[in-house]
Amino acid sequence: MAKIEEKKPIVQEICDVLKDSASAVLVDHRGLTVAEDTELRKTLRDAGIHYKVYKNTFMRFAVKGTPNEGLAQILEGPSALAVCKDDATKAASELSKFAKAHKKLEIKGGIVEGSFYDKDGILAVANIPSREVLIGRLLGSMQSPIANLARVIKQIAEKDSEPAA
Repeated sequence: MAKIEEKKPIVQEICDVLKDSASAVLVDHRGLTVAEDTELRKTLRDAGIHYKVYKNTFMRFAVKGTPNEGLAQILEGPSALAVCKDDATKAASELSKFAKAHKKLEIKGGIVEGSFYDKDGILAVANIPSREVLIGRLLGSMQSPIANLARVIKQIAEKDSEPAA
């Protein structure tokens, strides 16, 4: 009975980490050196991503009956969980960049805004620009026609104000 009581806080921690998350990505970190793992953890921490290695059994209990239940199907072998609360693409993007430089890191799959994606899906999500970049592009494309119209009106006004020759 005492062993179960010791494990409940860990399962609850996983539940708390996954609660209200925009994305959760599972990776296989086998083969990374200590220096590489330290670099990965620092990179993810600086990006605001929670990264931790948990036992698969604990993660299965934590995701059971939640929107993150899809993660259970890829919980084989060593698994590390990377969770981002505010940006749906950030965890996938950061892990993808790191995996390109360090071939030992293998992305297994993940959940992005409630939908399960396999490895290929997560890599596709990683190529999507962040929300801020997309909003900036949208505003830029909306501003461009207005700026062009203003230039044309200014040129017409300048032409009309020139003295007739």
